[in-house]
Amino acid sequence: MAIGVSTYAYSHRWDPGSPQPLSLLQMLHDVADLGGQVFQICDHPDLEALTPRLAAALREAAAERDLILETGTRGTGVRHLRTHLTHARALGARTVRSMVYAVVDGADDRPTAEESVQRLREVVPDYEAAGVTLGLETYEQISTSELLAIVDAVDSPHLGIVLDPANCVAGLEHPRDVVRRLARRVVNIHVKDFTFTRREGWAGFTLASCPLGEGQLDYRDLLAVVQPDPSRVHQVLEHWLVPRGDAAATRAAEADWTARSLGTLASYQH
Repeated sequence: MAIGVSTYAYSHRWDPGSPQPLSLLQMLHDVADLGGQVFQICDHPDLEALTPRLAAALREAAAERDLILETGTRGTGVRHLRTHLTHARALGARTVRSMVYAVVDGADDRPTAEESVQRLREVVPDYEAAGVTLGLETYEQISTSELLAIVDAVDSPHLGIVLDPANCVAGLEHPRDVVRRLARRVVNIHVKDFTFTRREGWAGFTLASCPLGEGQLDYRDLLAVVQPDPSRVHQVLEHWLVPRGDAAATRAAEADWTARSLGTLASYQH
């Protein structure tokens, strides 16, 4: 089964406001150097404004390093998803991750379930024809039951769910329940371990990311329940790393988390 890394594992290193931010090509080579097999370009500004030159460079580099490219955006607007299908085809990507809700031209786009189904029924046939799968990610803004109902209503093998149980904790859904509810529709997995703990003084709670295998996500249980098809369902590492004392320390911690977590993820495949 192919495992890899998302641009969300590099958030503190590609932020345009940080010193010497990493380019997509630099991230791609880092993923390959770490032993990853998949690079998911998710919610990155260079993907939103993808140029033919960058697409060709990324596709060539991925071929040279034997990497699978995947993409990610937000929203269910028909025109928007068709644009990202064009980007996916330019990159040779077979998976596009999106979300039901998005911000469009500075305003929230929060379609009803019925509107989401209508949009997806219009655009998913284009994905089917191109051999590309669209996955909607689990987030606390929409219950997993509602998300599953949308996917079931469209009922296409090229529409499914990007499973990230950590996101659902903020929606008061237990990760184990989320995994079992959605397993049959999973087309991509975001791997993000987490801790949910009391704050100092016992005043409230903190939901934070941590290196894989060091938190409360039972990832072995997830694999046992989902039993992902290794030929089509890839596992992609992400983080929510809280900034350290300075930018250099934050970037170093992020790099350490990525390397360690990818090693742990590889060990789970055996």
